[in-house]
Amino acid sequence: MISLGFTCSCCGQVHDSLPFAYSMPEPVYWSPEVAGKPGSFLGGEQCVIENEHFFVRGRIVLPVRDAEEDLEWGVWVSLSPANFSRMAEVFENPARVQEPPYFGWLSTVLPGYEPTTLNLKTNLHTQEIGVRPLIELEPTGHPLAVEQREGITMARVQEFAEIAFHR
Repeated sequence: MISLGFTCSCCGQVHDSLPFAYSMPEPVYWSPEVAGKPGSFLGGEQCVIENEHFFVRGRIVLPVRDAEEDLEWGVWVSLSPANFSRMAEVFENPARVQEPPYFGWLSTVLPGYEPTTLNLKTNLHTQEIGVRPLIELEPTGHPLAVEQREGITMARVQEFAEIAFHR
Protein backbone atom coordinates (compact mmCIF):
# COMPACT_ATOMS: atom_id res chain seq x y z
CA MET A 1 0.00 0.00 0.00
CA ILE A 2 1.60 3.22 -1.09
CA SER A 3 0.50 6.84 -0.89
CA LEU A 4 1.97 10.18 -1.92
CA GLY A 5 5.56 11.19 -1.28
CA PHE A 6 6.73 13.44 1.53
CA THR A 7 9.59 15.69 2.56
CA CYS A 8 11.56 13.93 5.28
CA SER A 9 12.17 15.91 8.45
CA CYS A 10 15.32 13.81 9.11
CA CYS A 11 17.21 14.33 5.84
CA GLY A 12 15.22 16.99 3.97
CA GLN A 13 14.85 14.74 0.92
CA VAL A 14 11.59 14.14 -0.87
CA HIS A 15 10.76 10.44 -0.63
CA ASP A 16 8.60 9.07 -3.46
CA SER A 17 6.22 7.12 -1.27
CA LEU A 18 4.75 6.97 2.19
CA PRO A 19 4.34 3.32 3.20
CA PHE A 20 1.22 2.22 5.04
CA ALA A 21 2.51 -1.27 5.88
CA TYR A 22 5.56 -2.66 7.65
CA SER A 23 6.44 -6.23 8.44
CA MET A 24 8.85 -7.78 10.88
CA PRO A 25 10.61 -10.84 9.39
CA GLU A 26 10.69 -12.95 12.56
CA PRO A 27 9.76 -12.95 16.25
CA VAL A 28 12.19 -11.06 18.45
CA TYR A 29 13.29 -14.36 20.00
CA TRP A 30 14.54 -15.81 16.68
CA SER A 31 18.28 -15.72 16.04
CA PRO A 32 20.90 -17.51 13.93
CA GLU A 33 21.81 -19.58 17.00
CA VAL A 34 18.20 -20.71 17.43
CA ALA A 35 17.90 -21.55 13.72
CA GLY A 36 20.39 -24.40 14.08
CA LYS A 37 18.72 -26.02 17.08
CA PRO A 38 16.55 -29.15 16.74
CA GLY A 39 12.82 -28.45 16.66
CA SER A 40 13.29 -24.88 15.43
CA PHE A 41 12.03 -23.43 12.17
CA LEU A 42 11.00 -20.09 10.75
CA GLY A 43 8.39 -20.13 7.99
CA GLY A 44 6.41 -17.41 6.32
CA GLU A 45 3.48 -17.67 8.71
CA GLN A 46 4.70 -19.79 11.63
CA CYS A 47 7.78 -20.13 13.80
CA VAL A 48 8.74 -22.74 16.38
CA ILE A 49 11.72 -22.54 18.72
CA GLU A 50 12.99 -25.86 20.10
CA ASN A 51 9.48 -27.37 20.02
CA GLU A 52 8.68 -25.21 23.06
CA HIS A 53 7.80 -21.73 21.82
CA PHE A 54 5.19 -21.22 19.10
CA PHE A 55 4.58 -18.08 17.05
CA VAL A 56 2.29 -17.00 14.23
CA ARG A 57 2.33 -13.96 11.99
CA GLY A 58 -0.54 -11.50 12.14
CA ARG A 59 -1.53 -7.89 11.51
CA ILE A 60 -2.07 -4.98 13.86
CA VAL A 61 -4.22 -2.43 12.05
CA LEU A 62 -4.13 1.23 13.08
CA PRO A 63 -6.90 3.40 11.62
CA VAL A 64 -5.52 6.58 10.03
CA ARG A 65 -8.05 9.30 10.84
CA ASP A 66 -7.07 11.68 8.05
CA ALA A 67 -6.46 9.13 5.25
CA GLU A 68 -8.44 6.58 3.29
CA GLU A 69 -6.28 3.61 4.26
CA ASP A 70 -5.09 2.14 7.50
CA LEU A 71 -1.53 1.50 8.63
CA GLU A 72 -0.66 -2.17 9.16
CA TRP A 73 2.09 -3.67 11.25
CA GLY A 74 3.05 -7.25 10.32
CA VAL A 75 3.93 -8.77 13.69
CA TRP A 76 4.49 -12.08 15.48
CA VAL A 77 2.47 -13.37 18.42
CA SER A 78 3.32 -16.30 20.68
CA LEU A 79 0.60 -18.86 21.24
CA SER A 80 0.23 -21.71 23.70
CA PRO A 81 1.04 -25.14 22.29
CA ALA A 82 -2.69 -26.01 22.33
CA ASN A 83 -3.72 -22.87 20.44
CA PHE A 84 -0.86 -23.23 17.96
CA SER A 85 -1.91 -26.83 17.30
CA ARG A 86 -5.57 -25.86 16.90
CA MET A 87 -4.69 -23.03 14.53
CA ALA A 88 -2.61 -25.43 12.41
CA GLU A 89 -5.46 -27.97 12.46
CA VAL A 90 -7.98 -25.51 10.97
CA PHE A 91 -5.49 -23.61 8.76
CA GLU A 92 -7.02 -24.84 5.46
CA ASN A 93 -10.62 -24.96 6.71
CA PRO A 94 -12.88 -22.10 5.50
CA ALA A 95 -14.83 -22.39 8.77
CA ARG A 96 -11.75 -21.22 10.66
CA VAL A 97 -13.21 -17.70 10.68
CA GLN A 98 -15.65 -18.98 13.32
CA GLU A 99 -12.83 -19.89 15.73
CA PRO A 100 -12.78 -17.90 18.97
CA PRO A 101 -9.77 -15.59 19.27
CA TYR A 102 -6.53 -17.11 20.51
CA PHE A 103 -4.75 -15.41 23.39
CA GLY A 104 -1.11 -14.54 22.73
CA TRP A 105 1.80 -12.29 23.64
CA LEU A 106 3.13 -9.77 21.14
CA SER A 107 6.60 -11.04 20.19
CA THR A 108 7.71 -8.07 18.13
CA VAL A 109 9.41 -4.83 19.17
CA LEU A 110 7.89 -2.09 17.05
CA PRO A 111 9.94 1.06 16.49
CA GLY A 112 8.58 4.39 17.68
CA TYR A 113 6.99 3.14 20.91
CA GLU A 114 7.93 3.64 24.55
CA PRO A 115 7.55 1.56 26.57
CA THR A 116 8.36 -1.46 24.43
CA THR A 117 5.64 -3.35 22.59
CA LEU A 118 7.20 -6.70 23.54
CA ASN A 119 4.89 -8.99 25.51
CA LEU A 120 1.72 -6.92 25.22
CA LYS A 121 -1.36 -9.11 25.68
CA THR A 122 -3.23 -9.84 22.46
CA ASN A 123 -6.13 -11.73 20.94
CA LEU A 124 -5.49 -13.23 17.52
CA HIS A 125 -8.57 -13.32 15.26
CA THR A 126 -8.41 -15.85 12.43
CA GLN A 127 -9.48 -14.50 9.03
CA GLU A 128 -10.59 -16.21 5.82
CA ILE A 129 -8.08 -18.43 4.03
CA GLY A 130 -5.32 -16.36 2.47
CA VAL A 131 -5.65 -13.45 4.92
CA ARG A 132 -3.33 -13.10 7.90
CA PRO A 133 -4.97 -12.99 11.32
CA LEU A 134 -5.90 -9.69 12.92
CA ILE A 135 -4.22 -8.91 16.23
CA GLU A 136 -6.29 -7.09 18.82
CA LEU A 137 -4.33 -5.61 21.71
CA GLU A 138 -5.58 -5.68 25.26
CA PRO A 139 -7.26 -2.27 25.77
CA THR A 140 -4.62 -0.71 28.02
CA GLY A 141 -2.98 2.71 28.15
CA HIS A 142 0.04 1.51 26.14
CA PRO A 143 0.54 3.92 23.19
CA LEU A 144 0.11 1.11 20.62
CA ALA A 145 -3.15 -0.05 22.21
CA VAL A 146 -4.40 3.54 22.34
CA GLU A 147 -3.51 4.07 18.66
CA GLN A 148 -5.30 0.86 17.69
CA ARG A 149 -8.46 2.07 19.46
CA GLU A 150 -8.35 5.77 18.60
CA GLY A 151 -6.40 5.87 15.34
CA ILE A 152 -3.40 7.89 14.22
CA THR A 153 -2.80 10.82 11.90
CA MET A 154 -0.84 11.12 8.66
CA ALA A 155 1.86 12.90 10.69
CA ARG A 156 2.32 9.69 12.71
CA VAL A 157 2.41 7.62 9.50
CA GLN A 158 5.24 9.90 8.33
CA GLU A 159 7.05 9.41 11.67
CA PHE A 160 7.05 5.66 11.08
CA ALA A 161 8.34 6.13 7.53
CA GLU A 162 11.18 8.34 8.76
CA ILE A 163 12.15 5.73 11.36
CA ALA A 164 12.10 3.00 8.70
CA PHE A 165 14.07 5.02 6.12
CA HIS A 166 16.76 6.16 8.57
CA ARG A 167 17.48 3.17 10.81
